[in-house]
Amino acid sequence: MAGSANHILLRVVGLFCGAIAACGVPPAVSAEATGSIHPAATPRVESVPVASEARIAGDAKQTRFVLDLDRKIGLHAFTLGHPYRVVIDIPQVAFRLPENAGKSGRGLIKAFRYGLVMPGGSRLVLDLSGPARIDKAEVLEAENGQPARLVLDLAAVDRAAFAPTSAGDGPAAAHARADASPPAIAAPESTAAASDSAGDALPSPDARPLIVIDPGHGGIDNGTQARSGETEKEIVLAFGLALRDRIVKQGKYRVVLTRDDDTFIPLGDRVKIARKHNAALFVSIHADALPRREGDARGATIYTLSDRASDAEAEHLAELENKADAIGGVDLNEEPTEVADILIDLAQRETRTFSSRFARILMDEMKSRVRLHKHPLKSAGFKVLKAPDVPSVLVELGYVSNKDDLKHLMSDRWRSRTVGAIAEAIDTFLAKRIVSAAPGNR
Repeated sequence: MAGSANHILLRVVGLFCGAIAACGVPPAVSAEATGSIHPAATPRVESVPVASEARIAGDAKQTRFVLDLDRKIGLHAFTLGHPYRVVIDIPQVAFRLPENAGKSGRGLIKAFRYGLVMPGGSRLVLDLSGPARIDKAEVLEAENGQPARLVLDLAAVDRAAFAPTSAGDGPAAAHARADASPPAIAAPESTAAASDSAGDALPSPDARPLIVIDPGHGGIDNGTQARSGETEKEIVLAFGLALRDRIVKQGKYRVVLTRDDDTFIPLGDRVKIARKHNAALFVSIHADALPRREGDARGATIYTLSDRASDAEAEHLAELENKADAIGGVDLNEEPTEVADILIDLAQRETRTFSSRFARILMDEMKSRVRLHKHPLKSAGFKVLKAPDVPSVLVELGYVSNKDDLKHLMSDRWRSRTVGAIAEAIDTFLAKRIVSAAPGNR
């Protein structure tokens, strides 16, 4: 924590220097110009296990979950509270389940989700109707005409008896390991790097400002979904990759993506990536949706961080986006909390000023090229924008629930036009800070 506090102190000094004597570009360091935090999109293997069907049986006292596989694999299962969930970590699997798999449940399981959680590792998250314990978790060999099967047995318990079992802890977690197989997931170097202290900046000889582009959601977390099936995570990843390529082509800035494939990244790790690289700017990309009977809003919206939401819609969206970790099976009780001291408070004040300045520049660039929401500048308490020393915005490109917006979101021409607007806004914002930091202007 001392290292983090020292880092913030240094950043605060630089920020105040910028306010008084116009000398303030945060040093952007590390990462290749076209780099991403994840060095490999997928493991270099010829094939991965295939999951073909999932079944749920039982009642509110005892429930069994079964996943059919084409071979035996390892697993690690554990329980979480707030809300009640079971998380099953397995090696990377190709999920070829029926289209509506997981949308409804039975007994103790309300619904379940599945997807890639890191290169080489997949995850299933079972939403529970109440507290439960894992009685059995194993993968059976194929025999008697039956495929290999992952079998999970749950038993209801009362709230007082419920004991969450974090990864690797407790008898239930120990019992849930398939000890005949290797560990389910080996964390890649990129994940370990993102989990280091954010105060330990990565050294780089390249002094160009670094921009972090954050395509929202991914892996197990689809984000919003259009009625025709298009998912937010796919739309924003394509946009993020195009934006990276456009910025890198300019040659003025370096770029890091929080993800460049269909991988789930916890919200806290997205923030750590920006701080780890001393980013000059953090841009999170999303695509909103409204449930039926809640109107038909459309257009792009730019959000900045605030303790109080600018309106009810912004507050609702922030609540939904902040649930991403719960969707991905992250233990929210173990989320690290920043030290609430004067250093962070001072840094946040200056950072929010820079964030708001960039948001206004971005709005001006976008309004002449793409349709904006009727209230294009909003604010709310988004977790992903909470780096105390990195100017950050969240851009909702449009509404997948609106047919005209969805048509644009899927259009290469619209994407190119919008990417150009954001790239120019970034250049305008950072160019002003670079000029103000020049020796002759100090």
